Amino acid sequence: MQRRVLITAALPYANNHPHLGHVAGVYLPADTYHRYLKLTGVESIFICGSDDHGVPIMISAREENISPPDVVKRYRDIQEKVFSSLRIEFDHYSGTSTCEGHDELAQEFFLKLREQGDIDEKVTDQFRCSSCEMFLPDRYVEGTCPLCRAEGARGDQCDSCGGAFEQDMLIDPFCANCGSAPELTSTRHWFFRLDRYEQRLGEWLESREGWRDNVRNFALGTVNGGLPARCITRDLDWGVPVPLEEAKDKVLYVWFDAPVGYISFTREMFRARGQEEEWRSWWTGDDVDIVHFLGKDNIIFHAVIWPAMLLGHDEFRLPADIPANEYLNFKGEKFSKSRGVGVTAEEILELFEADRVRYYLTAIAPEGKDSSFTWEDFIQRNNDELSDVIGNLAHRVFTFTSKNFDSKIPGGVEESPFATEVFQVLREARQGWTSALNRQRFREALDKVVTLARHGNRLFDAAAPWKSRKTDPVACGRDLAALLEVVHGVSVLLLPFVPQSAARLVGAFEQAAAPASEVVSVLGERPLLQPGQPVTGPGIVYPRLELPDDGEESDSGS
Repeated sequence: MQRRVLITAALPYANNHPHLGHVAGVYLPADTYHRYLKLTGVESIFICGSDDHGVPIMISAREENISPPDVVKRYRDIQEKVFSSLRIEFDHYSGTSTCEGHDELAQEFFLKLREQGDIDEKVTDQFRCSSCEMFLPDRYVEGTCPLCRAEGARGDQCDSCGGAFEQDMLIDPFCANCGSAPELTSTRHWFFRLDRYEQRLGEWLESREGWRDNVRNFALGTVNGGLPARCITRDLDWGVPVPLEEAKDKVLYVWFDAPVGYISFTREMFRARGQEEEWRSWWTGDDVDIVHFLGKDNIIFHAVIWPAMLLGHDEFRLPADIPANEYLNFKGEKFSKSRGVGVTAEEILELFEADRVRYYLTAIAPEGKDSSFTWEDFIQRNNDELSDVIGNLAHRVFTFTSKNFDSKIPGGVEESPFATEVFQVLREARQGWTSALNRQRFREALDKVVTLARHGNRLFDAAAPWKSRKTDPVACGRDLAALLEVVHGVSVLLLPFVPQSAARLVGAFEQAAAPASEVVSVLGERPLLQPGQPVTGPGIVYPRLELPDDGEESDSGS
């Protein structure tokens, strides 16, 4: 059975400008994986959209004195523009407040769980701010984490330890809106009985081989530590209404409603295409792997609560993998819009081409531990690797071919004394690249391409074609043909990472080789370039970057 893959990226709140931490941790790796799958012939779809409900949008609406729908529209437009500028290409991008049928599907999950006794109703004490005259949803109340004692924890989760809890467990709570101390006030809410899913979740998580340790271990530890009932309703007027007559003034908790968007957005996409029921096979078919990309602060929702919801609904498949990244920091500090720490995607794209940003964020991707963005490292990694290794190899080989072989592929590659080593390094690079990308290890996969280019530069120096063209032009041509195979291989393997510039390199071989999708699986097994066919070098694809006089970095050659 041919495998299919449904890729999702965590829904960004529709109230902010995407910063590089968001891009590096979630959207870029998801896009790279999607491009890799398409390149290798795996049928896949990439689904995302904005998370429109909940407190973050309400806060923005209040601060800007506009309605929540106006906030959503403004920031969703910004987000889509940023993603497009970074060449992040979704098959469908929607939003939880505008997707047709989303509310009903979220309510269906609620009612199914309630009907089978997995939702309890009870009166509970919730924080209410008398100054703001409102109950305080999770992100409106902050305090000290009851689990790790870190300051700045929110009312539902601590970013420092990743733990989740009810807001009344916070130590020294205060209203995030006005700073005053809230009072516990009785209100009625509905709770998801997660304890009834502990055994099934534990067994499922134990069976997840190959998952990242940070995801599997954290989720297992959470389940094994016991799962308390989770409040899934809120005293708000912006969100999915609770489908009960006695709960007209309540909405579903945003983290109950948001992941349902993965399904409702998929359905919306296929219905827009006129394929009314095709969405269902992507969420129920045995041949589909569902892969959720997210940041580590969302692990508990995607690896514990969402799977419990899916188990309770009992119709849709559980995720096959949840590659969650750690944090990308800015000069050692966590990105923070409110504190002015970091850089937005829009700001860096005003200075550099998208592929330069994509390359660096992949090279330092926070896959196993937190990593840090610095401008100095951004310049250095681009220059030392993308410009001086990959760009230099391509430019010197293309230039030599143009000057000495009329921009045509020489023949006799298999007779070159370098042929055996060339095809060996090509084969090893392709195999390592494939293995790493199948495991969503993007830094490792990119390193395989850079290493292949380093081999190419070393072999160019060893072949010394600038000497042999004078003494033995035929032998020179054989060696150059082997080097062109390396450049071609590097170009193809770069496509998922830096798609626009890599396409320019691959385009140089358009008449000399089959399409990249046809050759990617056989790189290194045999010669792939046709002798006598033209190869047109695209010029300097990766000029070096420089720090301008005013201290703001820019791309001096683009």
